[in-house]
Amino acid sequence: MKLLQLLTAAAITLSLAAGSAFAQSEKAKKQAEVRKVAHSSLERFYKAEPKLKAEVAKAPGYAVFTSYGFTFLLGGSGGKGIAHNAKTKHDTYMDMAQVSAGLQIGGGEYETLIVFKTQQALENFIAKGWEFAGGGGAAAGAAGKTVGGAAGEQVIADGLYYTLTKNGLQAGGAVAGTKYWKDKELN
Repeated sequence: MKLLQLLTAAAITLSLAAGSAFAQSEKAKKQAEVRKVAHSSLERFYKAEPKLKAEVAKAPGYAVFTSYGFTFLLGGSGGKGIAHNAKTKHDTYMDMAQVSAGLQIGGGEYETLIVFKTQQALENFIAKGWEFAGGGGAAAGAAGKTVGGAAGEQVIADGLYYTLTKNGLQAGGAVAGTKYWKDKELN
């Protein structure tokens, strides 16, 4: 009877250890995918605007996101990305969501790059992650090329904010709120 209990305990321990290893493996795979997409986005920004490479290189940090969304009067989008601390070389995995309301219609895939001017701005972004914006314009994109520009201001203290329309079309004007936060699963 004791042998059966011992074997049962050993089997449970092994299955828990295997489950934990599988979860760690899945986490590492998801982290690698987010890093790969973020670095591909960063390369597209460099290709679209070569001066950004120097800005990113001298900055204390940057954040890069890919998001997908749809708008028709009310809109929403969501995505993932990283905030990179140039000093520590640490990546913080982050999520983002945006809601908007206004005279707008469209949908697509968008990439966002935020280049921070100060270490404090980067740290505040990671800790608080809030942005509010309003504006209007028209943009269309396919295969990483953007046509048209958007008017309006993206407000992140001590940061430069850039967007690319990867695929899709959007026109109109809206008030939008965007929230960035740490991804609890990937950090």
